[in-house]
Amino acid sequence: MIIANHAHVFPREIKESGTIDRLKALMDECSIDKAVCFAPFPDRFVESGFPGDPNGWLASQLKGETDLYGFGVIDFDAPDLSGQVSRIKELGFKGIKMHPPYQEFRIDSPEAFEVYEQAQEEGLFITFHCGMHWHRLRDNLPVLYDEVAWNFPRLRFSLEHIGGYHFFNDALAVMCNNTRGGVQPRVFAGWTSVTDKDGPSEWSLTDEQLKTVIFQTGEDRSIFGLDFPYNSAEDIKADIARIQNMDISDTAKSNILCNTLKNILEI
Repeated sequence: MIIANHAHVFPREIKESGTIDRLKALMDECSIDKAVCFAPFPDRFVESGFPGDPNGWLASQLKGETDLYGFGVIDFDAPDLSGQVSRIKELGFKGIKMHPPYQEFRIDSPEAFEVYEQAQEEGLFITFHCGMHWHRLRDNLPVLYDEVAWNFPRLRFSLEHIGGYHFFNDALAVMCNNTRGGVQPRVFAGWTSVTDKDGPSEWSLTDEQLKTVIFQTGEDRSIFGLDFPYNSAEDIKADIARIQNMDISDTAKSNILCNTLKNILEI
């Protein structure tokens, strides 16, 4: 079984290549059994004039779906951030997708800390973008995730892209620095868009780097992600084959592709 994180989904009117039907077709082609869907960020609805709110839209789309799980998003331009987190829980979602550079908030800002605190209380998992993304670097340096782990020891979260080409070591340091105290494990590596087939792109990581994650943090802290719809079915099949052929234990492979995320989300 393969359970994948990190699928961005959209109404057809906003992004035709990112619909839930397109995701399900990709899952069939890639032999993926279950996946986590992210609601669109609020600015996508505002820019397109699409009615409603992203979290409510995603909840309506996932009714009756047995193999798709929702993660909500936060609107930092709207009031009552802790209330937004509680509503995400009430909608039946398993977590929150947060993207500091895209959403233009500081990882360690008071507003973000309000979200983390409520997510910790609600038992929600947070998936963070971790790495360069064309915004002021001082606001989203990966080492700042250590402040999140330090201040919220019962909060579990993933560092997607594991810092990417530029900040891999920082992301790994955050993971290794938080292996004691609090809930364990609580900081996870998101193996998302970490391909190295085209050389050193912004997100590429080598096999040696990925094996170092396993060696230094253990076999139960890594999660496979799709980055749908920005990666093609061919890309994703290559990523899965890379993990299956990597010189790591069968237990580690099963955990990356299924068991770690299954246990986190209790599915």
